[in-house]
Amino acid sequence: MRIGLKLHHSGPGAAPDLIRRWALFAEVLGIHFLMIGDHVALTQQVVEKYPAPFFEACTTLTWLAAQTRTIALGTTVLVVPYHHPLRLAQLTANADVLAGGRLIVGVGVGWAQSEFEALNIPFERRGAITDEYLAALKILWTQQPASYEGRFVKFRDVTLNPKPVQQPHPPLWVGGDSDAALRRAVRFGDAWHPININLEWARTTALPRLAALAEQAGRPTPLFCPRIHFRLTDAPVPEEGRCVGEGSIDQVRRDLEMLEALGAKSVLLDTKGGPSSKATATHHEEAWRMLTIFAEQVFDLEKERIR
Repeated sequence: MRIGLKLHHSGPGAAPDLIRRWALFAEVLGIHFLMIGDHVALTQQVVEKYPAPFFEACTTLTWLAAQTRTIALGTTVLVVPYHHPLRLAQLTANADVLAGGRLIVGVGVGWAQSEFEALNIPFERRGAITDEYLAALKILWTQQPASYEGRFVKFRDVTLNPKPVQQPHPPLWVGGDSDAALRRAVRFGDAWHPININLEWARTTALPRLAALAEQAGRPTPLFCPRIHFRLTDAPVPEEGRCVGEGSIDQVRRDLEMLEALGAKSVLLDTKGGPSSKATATHHEEAWRMLTIFAEQVFDLEKERIR
């Protein structure tokens, strides 16, 4: 099971040097992949959850490709309706080439209605727009020249060059926990990438539903690659109401074992999520301390078991 880290790239204190230090810290620890989020219009609704500044996803990842060597780089998640497929295909293909084939493209439909309004994109159609844009994106990644015609986007005989290094395209992780999101993951995704899940719901409802939808569509079941809140505590946290990934080192270890038993192939740790979502990049020392303990007591043991 691969372990990833959500990068701190927004909020007071976020700056190029700190972003670079986060990435190098993660690579030294042996973390497999880094992921960052996506917002375009920092409306009041957005900044309440993600304070400014907010560094843009694709340019930041491309810059980090030059700062790192082996760690994979991805998005959790790109809000697809904000990005025309022609532009998104170019950005992601270039990022994959410049990173030497290390890009993971995590995508979602978005949640901030005020941001959609600022961008003049119909919020109520975001699911349909996402599906069409993803279909067009995959055609652009894989066909030369590429053509597509739909309700929201159309183009003919467009050349995308360079193409992504990874073939047929970078891994596409689809976020969301609705039935529509599960269908989208089956139709377009290499992986399903839910955020802050309930383990019992995943085991009894979501993962069986994902498998059933894949069987109905005659497609492989997408990999299970969740993002979880990560916070270590000195004493165990009461189980009632506890977030997956939060608690003592033993509780977090058991959570990861349960995720692996459910088939998780990658798990993204988010030190900024959960109840303390307004924590900013200025508090990185505590996050680094927790991640170091995790690497020494859980992650290194897992790597040794794999060997």
